[in-house]
Amino acid sequence: MFNIFRKLFLQYKVDDKNGNKDTKQQPQPLSSSLEKNIEYFKSSFDESADLTIRQIKVLKTGASIITMEGLINKETFANSVMNPIVYAFNEDNLSNSEKYEYIKNNVLSTSDQIEIYTFEDAFKLVMSGFALLLFDDCKKALAIGVQGFNIRSIAEPETEVMQKGSKEGFVEAIRINLTLIRRRIKNPKLKFEFLSVGETSKTDICLCYVNGIVSKKILAELKRRIAKIDLQNVLASEYLAPYLEEKGDLSFFSSVGFSERPDTVCGKILEGRIAILIDGTPTAIIVPYLFVEYFQTLDDYAQRPYFATLTRWLKYISFFISTLLPGIYVALAVFNPEVFPDRLINKIAFAVAGTPFPLMLETLIIHFIYEIMREAGLRLPRPLGHAVSIVGALVIGETAVNAGLVGAPTLMVVALTAISSYVIPNLYEPTAILRLIFILVGGVLGIWGVVLLFSVLIVNICTKTNFGIPFVAPIAPFNLYSMRDVVMRAGWKTLSKKTEKVQNMPH
Repeated sequence: MFNIFRKLFLQYKVDDKNGNKDTKQQPQPLSSSLEKNIEYFKSSFDESADLTIRQIKVLKTGASIITMEGLINKETFANSVMNPIVYAFNEDNLSNSEKYEYIKNNVLSTSDQIEIYTFEDAFKLVMSGFALLLFDDCKKALAIGVQGFNIRSIAEPETEVMQKGSKEGFVEAIRINLTLIRRRIKNPKLKFEFLSVGETSKTDICLCYVNGIVSKKILAELKRRIAKIDLQNVLASEYLAPYLEEKGDLSFFSSVGFSERPDTVCGKILEGRIAILIDGTPTAIIVPYLFVEYFQTLDDYAQRPYFATLTRWLKYISFFISTLLPGIYVALAVFNPEVFPDRLINKIAFAVAGTPFPLMLETLIIHFIYEIMREAGLRLPRPLGHAVSIVGALVIGETAVNAGLVGAPTLMVVALTAISSYVIPNLYEPTAILRLIFILVGGVLGIWGVVLLFSVLIVNICTKTNFGIPFVAPIAPFNLYSMRDVVMRAGWKTLSKKTEKVQNMPH
């Protein structure tokens, strides 16, 4: 049986390698024949309904304009492209290549013009909203920017609501997102660098950083990792996250940050980070990202220092509650009930005795039901989502306790854990998994099992690095100066005295 599976694995591996070799083809250059170029377009798009090919005469020479329906602004296309080239006039006897240059330099009024020489570039630009101008007896084409597809209006992101500060959030169009960053950082050293990922989707991504602040080593390493991405399609920011982390990373916590707010992204860029914008998604990637940044929000820097410090401590406490409280409760109630006060342990014992399940199983069931309600509330339309919350509160919060299916103390612990997990929404995914693991360990090994697992978790995140930067910096390695913006939030007069880059960042 082992040999059979081994042969199947080797056969699949060989087929996969052969398939990868076949998919990598050299770019096909444009032909000098206009008819051959048009036929290649038609065959490649398989006569798609949204492909528009219009053959015209430009300076008495055969030409063609290729566009994609719905991706161009028709008014801009007519006024800036069609009318000027159709009515272009030149008495000199020019060759077709010279006519091409004359149209490019003297007739067209659009500033966004790109010369292309291969069909691969032609396909990408046409499907990005460019109009492609082809001349007969000319081996190059001119892509003219006339983009005009519909986009979602700029609004505040629902996942990162701030009391103070900007109400603008990223949208799906990458060009609009670039303008949101440029408006906030009016510095000529701010650089936007476009790359392409996805062998099939050819998705545009943009690296945003400030020259002179960003680490050149980190930038080079990031480009190397992006070049190795072998995805076929990239439809969301999370597609790229595993490729940007260290190889063999087994941590629950990601060293890649995400944000939908341009002001947050600008703040990270000015600290020396690199932001990655992906066309088609409103979420930007921030690398490298530190563990302490999960507990920092833009509101912390728009409030008084003493209140921002209190809020930050509440986030740290909420993290420990949402991760450890259910496991500690199960461990103490099962193995060390003597640590509870007499009145409290009597109530816990009475509640456990009146339920049909052991305490650990009861806690797991309540968490499982809570996750079902949460997922249902997220996926359903908003009115129905509120209804699910109300039904869940009535059924689980009151009916289940009165029916004797769950205990009131256990329900209270789970409710406090759920509320605490919403204080740090960016950490909900790892904390949801970790709390279930702590419940299992606490119910089987007791409080010493919880302590041991917590120690393993601490060691795991302290040894985690990304782009050569410790994940828990500036806590480990410890930097007293940087603690002014970790355990507390110093005033702006203190923060503005000196701008430090990320601790231990290579240059």
